[in-house]
Amino acid sequence: MENILSHFAIQNEVSAPQPLTIGIINDSYIVRAKKAGEKSYFLQRINHHIFQNVEGLQQNIQKVTDHIRRKLIAAGETDIRRKVLELVPTKDGKLYYKTPEGDYEGSESNVQRGEGYWRVYVLIENARSQEKVTPASAELTGEAFGRFQCQLADLPFGELCESIPNFHNIEFRLQQFDEALAADAAGRKSAVADLIEAINSRRDEMCLAERLFREGKLPKHINHCDTKVNNILFDEAGRPLCIVDLDTVMPGFVLSDFGDFMRSAANTGKEDDQNLDNIHVDLEIFEAYTRGYLKQATFLTDLEKELLPYGCRLLSYMQTVRFLTDYLNGDTYYKIQYPEHNLVRTRAQLRLLEEQEKVADQMTQIINKLSK
Repeated sequence: MENILSHFAIQNEVSAPQPLTIGIINDSYIVRAKKAGEKSYFLQRINHHIFQNVEGLQQNIQKVTDHIRRKLIAAGETDIRRKVLELVPTKDGKLYYKTPEGDYEGSESNVQRGEGYWRVYVLIENARSQEKVTPASAELTGEAFGRFQCQLADLPFGELCESIPNFHNIEFRLQQFDEALAADAAGRKSAVADLIEAINSRRDEMCLAERLFREGKLPKHINHCDTKVNNILFDEAGRPLCIVDLDTVMPGFVLSDFGDFMRSAANTGKEDDQNLDNIHVDLEIFEAYTRGYLKQATFLTDLEKELLPYGCRLLSYMQTVRFLTDYLNGDTYYKIQYPEHNLVRTRAQLRLLEEQEKVADQMTQIINKLSK
């Protein structure tokens, strides 16, 4: 770890990196300054099996954080260091360091040797994250992600790469689903005919966004693509401070970011709830997040506002497709805790979609009220 750190342009003396038990994708460490008042750091090993274009990934983060920093300066903001992430370059000016031993493949020996792709951020001090969503925190979170998108609205989406290609492209996810159906690798297709029918019956509706984009009617913007409350750092008073976890920041539809938050936060059940009766739409959370979001997302077109309830359904549908695809393939992508876990996840996501369909008109009424 200390050898890896030595390749970065860190000016002050720091202590040995200490591992953090956060996240499930990258390996993270905190690196404390030895002297009070000096910078501390956040060291990460990038999972390049998921983020295969590490150069493009890091360029995305640099472009996004530079753009936001310029916006904060122009707006006369203070304490900017705590309001946007800051990458620390290597001593030869790169945005990451790759160990010379070879690519990190995930074996225990490689973990111990520290092989792989590494990056360093300046640590944002006196900040905390939240896990639980309340109406109050939902509104603040909506403001934070709306502000984030608004700050990036004039950054041409073509300047960024897709750090995970086709991540929120439903046509691509349906293609994967069709391939899984054709292969039936785990011999499970015959037992899930009802789920296959539920997916197929909604295909045309759920591909609407992609069609509208090709017709030039629905724009793409820079999205976060993982809009959970725990991807925001809050200050000591509980106010949003900084958006973090920028690995999935890439071009997409704002509907995806809006729907992704609602899929998790406005669901009264769990993503893998075995009791489908637990699953309903929390309209109080929906209204609170939407209120905060619309305050800040002033760049939205009328069509984008109109399609926000559809964005909720789209992301729930997409996750239904992805879970069932993995189940048909024999559970090769998502980690499972028991043999039918992906099937349970599929049914839970489908129930959420059905519940969202029931309250679609109410969602529209809330958006119309808040848009006035």
